[in-house]
Amino acid sequence: MKALVIGATGATGRDLVNILLNDPAYTAVVIFVRRSTGIVHHKLSEVITDFSNLLNISSAVNGDVWFSVLGTTLKVAGTKEKQWQIDHDIPLNFATIAKQNGVKKGVLLSAWGAAATSNIFYSKMKGRLEDAIAGLSFEALIIFRPGLLLRENTDRTGERVSAAVLKFFNGIGLFQKFKPLPTTVLAAKLAKAPKKILQGKHIIALKEIFDF
Repeated sequence: MKALVIGATGATGRDLVNILLNDPAYTAVVIFVRRSTGIVHHKLSEVITDFSNLLNISSAVNGDVWFSVLGTTLKVAGTKEKQWQIDHDIPLNFATIAKQNGVKKGVLLSAWGAAATSNIFYSKMKGRLEDAIAGLSFEALIIFRPGLLLRENTDRTGERVSAAVLKFFNGIGLFQKFKPLPTTVLAAKLAKAPKKILQGKHIIALKEIFDF
């Protein structure tokens, strides 16, 4: 399979690209990035774009399956409008082009609690993205809704504290379904999804991801 990836430089994205490059089921991996990653691999191709106009690189959005692991935080984005553009508009535009170019499968990294009708900005944004991409009618669409992600060597204090608290409660049998998920584990499940699911829309959430 030929895989197309946006969000390749984030924590989950880096893990995903590494797994795809080492998986014989994937014969080619194309990543869409703002600047070169410096990774050298015979299966890897980079398409440099600022994502402001994906139509300029639409001919490169051609393959068997796309992966969207693109996302940011409100703190990094600066405004809700900018975060919406990154987390919603870019993935949707990318998926739309992929559909037009005949890509059959898509794997979307969303978030637990995603719902278009939510009063919470982040959950509403993710929910509307899910619904919009589902409306494109890919042969197979696999949506992952993880809870707290554990990034290696993270510098996010809140993330470390939340992980420690959840780990404690998991240890005494509480909040098992909210067990923190390492990005390496999530990336492996993302890569596995197009090989395991051939048709239809599927949502994999929280603890189900560990068992997928």
